Amino acid sequence: MYYISDRITISPDICNGKPTIRGIRITVQTILEYLKAGETIDSILEQYPSLEKEDISACWEFAVKSASNQLSIVEFQ
Repeated sequence: MYYISDRITISPDICNGKPTIRGIRITVQTILEYLKAGETIDSILEQYPSLEKEDISACWEFAVKSASNQLSIVEFQ
């Protein structure tokens, strides 16, 4: 599993290797698409009770860093 941050992970075994939140089957892309569509953070948290506000912030941070090529990926075995 690869760790982008303490909240964003990538594993080839989860969601076809897409970045997910804390290794659960909720992708960063899904959350960003909800936000783009105008959903509020509270609404997203209601739909996904396993998420925390910090997870949403981590998705924003991931998007900003990936757009500016500042991602740091660490592999843990």
